[in-house]
Amino acid sequence: QVQLVESGGGLVQAGGSRRLSCLASRTRSRLVYMGWFRQTPGKMRTLVAAITDSGATNYGDSLEGRFTISADSAKNAVYLQMNDLRPEDTAVYYCHTLGSDGTKTWGQGTQVTVSS
Repeated sequence: QVQLVESGGGLVQAGGSRRLSCLASRTRSRLVYMGWFRQTPGKMRTLVAAITDSGATNYGDSLEGRFTISADSAKNAVYLQMNDLRPEDTAVYYCHTLGSDGTKTWGQGTQVTVSS
């Protein structure tokens, strides 16, 4: 079973930066998609950014420019660089992967809190 370990969450002041990391282990197939989603209480989980094994990226609404996703396939790792953070970016951030065998996995989530 694929395991995802996220790190990098925490408290940051508005305007600050944070880098999230997600490391996948026990993968049985090549990861073809890695992404970050976020969720706040009472709301649906939404896409922040995603990257495919070919390097194609996709960002949630109005996040590109402040957020940058990158991946290291050799390490089965995906990163999310978040700049110019705003209070509305406060959420639990989840890592999500899709393997070439169809396996979908979610991480446990990491809290990011942006203070005004």
